[in-house]
Amino acid sequence: MAYAHKTAALGAALLASAAMVQPAAAETVLKWAHVYETSEPYHTCAVASSDQLKAATDSRYTIEVYPASSLGKEVDINEGLGLGTVDIIYTGQLFAGRAYGPIAIGGAPYMFRNYDHWDHYRGSDLFAELAKGYQDATGNHIVATTYYGQRHVTSNKPIEKPEDMQGMKIRVPNAPLYMMFPKAVDANPTPIAFAEVYLALQQGTVDGQENPLPTIQAKKFYEVQSDINLTGHINDALLTIVGGPTWDQMDEADQTALSKVLADAADCATTQVRDNEAKLADWLREQGVKVHDVDIKPFREMTMKLHNGPDATWDQATYDRLQAIE
Repeated sequence: MAYAHKTAALGAALLASAAMVQPAAAETVLKWAHVYETSEPYHTCAVASSDQLKAATDSRYTIEVYPASSLGKEVDINEGLGLGTVDIIYTGQLFAGRAYGPIAIGGAPYMFRNYDHWDHYRGSDLFAELAKGYQDATGNHIVATTYYGQRHVTSNKPIEKPEDMQGMKIRVPNAPLYMMFPKAVDANPTPIAFAEVYLALQQGTVDGQENPLPTIQAKKFYEVQSDINLTGHINDALLTIVGGPTWDQMDEADQTALSKVLADAADCATTQVRDNEAKLADWLREQGVKVHDVDIKPFREMTMKLHNGPDATWDQATYDRLQAIE
């Protein structure tokens, strides 16, 4: 009997000792996917956010960033949010608009008067309501907005007026509203995945494309296009979205920490994009590219006729509220 007591006591002691040396729960690594290059601030600011999240959650969460379409094209990573194959993405508003149409309004051409108009919109009650509508439709959470820059048309000829784009085969991202501007000026919009654009330009599959100056630099589109035309047709932005399956398994404190870290990353990238944008026209001219200042008024007037036409995925009331933002 005494032997049995000793054996039981020894077993209990061993169990207690094992419990004391058990490692802490393993950290969860969140997958953040995007289609941009490692040199771009979207990526570098995202990478920096991992240590911030680790500190804010007492090592419960970190982030691993997957750039340059390594986890799929834009449509794929949007679908991955709901499947749980990715946890966080950057995506264009028009891609999010595939799941909830009204959120796409912020990515429509000539929707904003200038940067300040866009900046006030992203902090507005209207944007908060649209983000909630997207969440209700998808289960995913928009937690931050990053300035992507003004989109401009590149080509192998000068484009100074809308007629210069007539019949032009122009690459656009694979989301319907990106076709609104080309349609307005009688160009021929051609959806091609982002990772394939350089080759399409090089081979002449398309005559041109449209993107902000920092993207034109990062993707080296200036190597295969002779002219950059400052049409400024979209004040574009990226949404940072956390997938519903990921969000729902986090406690409220960690959700708050993640939201703060992702908002800081958005501000980090926005500041750098604006700084780059301000000096890149001169840099591109130094590379031998012809950079043309464009009178955008006729382009804008033709495009605004389509704002509430059949391609609009928002109602008139939403449009009017956005235009009324000072």
